[in-house]
Amino acid sequence: MDEDTTASGTRERKKDETRARIADDVIALMAEGRLDISHDLVAERTGIARRTIYRYFPDRQELLGGASTRVRELAGPGVRFPESEADLTGTLLDTYTGFDRIAPITTLMRSTPQGRAMRMAQNDMRVERYTAVTADAVKDLPQEDRKLATALLQMLHTTPWLEMRDHWGLTGEEIARATGWAIRTLLADLRSRGDRPLSD
Repeated sequence: MDEDTTASGTRERKKDETRARIADDVIALMAEGRLDISHDLVAERTGIARRTIYRYFPDRQELLGGASTRVRELAGPGVRFPESEADLTGTLLDTYTGFDRIAPITTLMRSTPQGRAMRMAQNDMRVERYTAVTADAVKDLPQEDRKLATALLQMLHTTPWLEMRDHWGLTGEEIARATGWAIRTLLADLRSRGDRPLSD
């Protein structure tokens, strides 16, 4: 490996470390109940120059979105927006056991205004990704029902963790089994129902 390649790898690693450090502190501030997240507040917390934070995260939405991405990274490499219909079931075990591993942060994300702000910072990307991966499954539904079916599949892919854990004492593995069954059942129904509306 030549010196340029080594230096480039070192620079990229340092950038990744800085990005993660900023996002970790945004998460920590939100865990403290702060709603006033700003580049200035994060700079004060981290000791990283404000202009550097802007370079990584150009606006508040990017800052919150970066924290949301970081939560997925902390949960594990299999925790991500789906890239195919198969991912709707194929990533469930990684997702829900990953949520268990970082339960305090997952609870923050799922039950507080701060967590909602982090999730909503990436909502356009979320809607786009789930719409793309469910497009074939919902294509025969009446137009007004496609969004309903897509929203339900997205919800089952990530959202039930807190309720099923708190109310039923289920583990991530058990939640993955239950939601996997529900998603497979819905996809089978969508394949067989053709253009019948969801109300039938």
